[in-house]
Amino acid sequence: MQEGTEEIKEIIKEDIWGSIKEFLNIGIHLGEGEKSIHLTIGLLLLLIISIVATKVIMKWLRSLFTRKMQQEDKRRFSSVFKFINYVIYLIVVLLTLSAAGINITLIITASAALFVGLGLALQEFFRDILGGIFIIIDKSLQVGDVVNINGNICKIFEIKLRTTRGITRDDKVVVIPNHKFMSDIVYNHTQNHNTTRESVQVGVAYGSDVELVTRLLEEAAIEEKQVLKEPQPFVFFSDFGDSALLFTVHFFIKDSFRDPRIKSNIRYAINTKFKQNNVTIPFPQRDVHIFQHQKPQSNKVS
Repeated sequence: MQEGTEEIKEIIKEDIWGSIKEFLNIGIHLGEGEKSIHLTIGLLLLLIISIVATKVIMKWLRSLFTRKMQQEDKRRFSSVFKFINYVIYLIVVLLTLSAAGINITLIITASAALFVGLGLALQEFFRDILGGIFIIIDKSLQVGDVVNINGNICKIFEIKLRTTRGITRDDKVVVIPNHKFMSDIVYNHTQNHNTTRESVQVGVAYGSDVELVTRLLEEAAIEEKQVLKEPQPFVFFSDFGDSALLFTVHFFIKDSFRDPRIKSNIRYAINTKFKQNNVTIPFPQRDVHIFQHQKPQSNKVS
């Protein structure tokens, strides 16, 4: 019985497994010893299995990291995983070439200078990519946000991995590299909530009834349809100017992207109310005093 078992093992080892090894070793064999290169069916199968396994693992990791993300964020984050996939595929191919007997050290050394040049040339590109990843992860920026970057107001309508696009109040599209959101100061008007406080400043002539001016400014803001009723508008007596008493009316709106139009409507209303109530908006005035100096008369000696 034991001899029969040994014979079966020998058959499996020599015939079946031997046949499989012979099949896997079919291919191209170049050279001998340490410098030999073997491109076989087994190596090709190993490469295919490695790529398939890598794809399955990366797909699982992608679903793990993006399961709590919104659909829009998932689409943007897919670009990151595509980039990682390409890097891993390159590593798998290099390892496979190494297993085939090809000296990949020469390939890596020869391409080192190229990689350094590409790294310097693509420095800004990778900064933008990292900026896009951080925007997606920490959600510091969302589609629909109104931001002020370098003095430009725009509403974000598209966030990609490398760039972010917004539309200005002049209906022009501005393309912002994502690294700007990491290196520059960016004011996000709508990150906390959509409500923002805006203001309009006006000056009135000295001697005006300040209580009347305050009431007229409040009325002008309250009557504007785009101004929120709560919190209520309020007025500050800002300063004593050179030619006018300076007042500022503060109000709250929901659409800060359209605030120039709202401010314009309030200024129209203020001008109308001031005319109806004889409140003067002064213009800068200067008093010029001219002193004429007479030359002293010289005493003539007779």
